[in-house]
Amino acid sequence: MKFILTKELGKLCKWLRILGFDSVYFKENNKGLLLLEALRQSRIILTRNHNISKERSVKVINIKSQNLKEQLTQLIQELNLNLDKEKMFSRCVICNLELEYIEKEKIKEKVPEYVFSTQNDFYICRGCNRIYWQGTHWGNVSKILEEIGR
Repeated sequence: MKFILTKELGKLCKWLRILGFDSVYFKENNKGLLLLEALRQSRIILTRNHNISKERSVKVINIKSQNLKEQLTQLIQELNLNLDKEKMFSRCVICNLELEYIEKEKIKEKVPEYVFSTQNDFYICRGCNRIYWQGTHWGNVSKILEEIGR
């Protein structure tokens, strides 16, 4: 499932990426271009803009809450989303590209010394060259998912 989110849903976009969903953050104020991109890329539009939610040419979900946990709960229920722990942290939260495994020795100079000495598995985004590893944020995400019942 692929999404395109309007500019008021930046935090939700980041979280969908964390959960492994291909999610594009659309910052422009151009409804026509938004609809075109959604159609072209077969994406579901997620928005809080009621004018867009009336559109019928593409699937649009009007996100009702400003609260992240409520937003995630709404999507899980409405779309019957399957949250696969294997797909969590498989995308760059900045670029949305899929992460690739990288050998530990190749990133020694790119991560803090403590991280290098305590972690063994590293991933890289080939778009922005950001390095990822399983830090405390994994536990934080798991806690939020437990709180929303997933």
